[in-house]
Amino acid sequence: MSPQLRPIVKTTQGMPTSDGAGVKLTRLLGTPDLRVLDPFLMLDKFHSDNPGDYLAGFPPHPHRGFETVTYMVEGRMRHQDNKGHEGVIEPGGVQWMTAARGIVHSEMPEQEDGLMSGFQLWVNLPKAEKMKDPGYQEYDEAQVPSDIREGVTAKIVTGQTSTGVTGPVTDVTVDPLYAELRMEPGAVFEEPIPDAKTAFLAVHTGEVEAGGMKLKEAQLGVFGRGDAIRIKAGPKGARLMLAAGKPIGEPIVWGGPFVMTTEGEVRQAMLDYQQGRF
Repeated sequence: MSPQLRPIVKTTQGMPTSDGAGVKLTRLLGTPDLRVLDPFLMLDKFHSDNPGDYLAGFPPHPHRGFETVTYMVEGRMRHQDNKGHEGVIEPGGVQWMTAARGIVHSEMPEQEDGLMSGFQLWVNLPKAEKMKDPGYQEYDEAQVPSDIREGVTAKIVTGQTSTGVTGPVTDVTVDPLYAELRMEPGAVFEEPIPDAKTAFLAVHTGEVEAGGMKLKEAQLGVFGRGDAIRIKAGPKGARLMLAAGKPIGEPIVWGGPFVMTTEGEVRQAMLDYQQGRF
């Protein structure tokens, strides 16, 4: 019995925005058109070869209650925080930061010219984990394994594919799959992803056909019910991110850089940050 392919039930065009000290971004998730996709809260694409779009970076700022995932396609980004952690993410590298009960960090370009490109994904934490200790999982491109198929190289950040390739990021409650697909023209990637998991794709460059829809650069497609996803690259190939994870099913109360389950918890986060308890 062949798998039931999951259709694309919603597409959205990325919305130009800025964040940090004025970094220009394209927001694909976390917009008025698509607020959240439980357990995913936000997805930003950054892509520019104009230093004026990114040099100001993201000076020190707080987070509580969720995880941030930075995946670099091109360029280099330096991270520092108030816990003594510092590192540089290079092309093909990933940083999975669990902010949890609180962290103050900065993200600054480690370059003054050239292309800066990648994604930042925000993944929610369940209420029971929002106040645990913060932490990091960081890997360079050589440590992110490839699931190589005909015309497709899938870089697996977290989760395990049907061929047994397992990403290095572990111990994430929502049991995610997160991967960058590098696809040659006309190549096809098919993978079982049960409809118990929220799933979407976000196109970095090129065009794809998936779930009965065509998507191009800076578009996001949400998969509906089914057993598997199928993505076919357009005539010029494509690069894209594929994400899936178990919904948490709890209230989401958003207060800027804090994501909790009640208004009171957000107010407490603001107070804790103001009083230096992060």
